[in-house]
Amino acid sequence: MIIFDLKCSSQGHVFEGWFGSSSDFEEQQGRGLINCPICGSPEVVKAVMAPAVGAKANRSTCVFSSGPGEVKRMLAALAAEQKKLLEKSEHVGERFADEARAIHFGEADARPIHGLASRAEANGLIEEGVPIAPLPFPVVPPGEEN
Repeated sequence: MIIFDLKCSSQGHVFEGWFGSSSDFEEQQGRGLINCPICGSPEVVKAVMAPAVGAKANRSTCVFSSGPGEVKRMLAALAAEQKKLLEKSEHVGERFADEARAIHFGEADARPIHGLASRAEANGLIEEGVPIAPLPFPVVPPGEEN
């Protein structure tokens, strides 16, 4: 599995894409399967990336801030971005793995989707080269809001 930083050429949005290999990225880009998740533009290129440095097993990724207020603001901004992305995405619930696979292999119309997948389903999709990523915050399915 390889993770690329990708950049939308039209708006400059930067996001991650997960691929089985570099050639998988090239193949998917050639088939027009890679779009900016923020604006939907198909004009996506690899962005400049810092080299990946392995973390020690006893270490965690951390963030420094000047206080809890700053962390809350950062989390709120991230939650707001996720909400904007989901407004342009179709909730497919537990059909996520089947729908993502169908879109990836050209058996269904290309569109942004989100839903539920077990760890085994997600690993299977990744192994098949289907570009998926977990959402940072839980999503309440449509119709189940308070």
